[in-house]
Amino acid sequence: MAYATENRTDALSVASRLDVFRAAIMDRVTKYQLYRTTMLELKTLSDRELNDLGIDRGMIRDIAHEAAYGR
Repeated sequence: MAYATENRTDALSVASRLDVFRAAIMDRVTKYQLYRTTMLELKTLSDRELNDLGIDRGMIRDIAHEAAYGR
């Protein structure tokens, strides 16, 4: 009876997987912070200021989302 084994050496080490995970978390946190900052800054503008920018209050969430996460 024959047995076959496969050893993969290209797999990421635990440390490198943690680095990838940490980078992904930091990316998500950074994007969320940009989203929240954009939302808060736009919400503090008056209706006249928003109108000058061509923004309706109902568009604020979409604009903040696009600024942080893209389309």
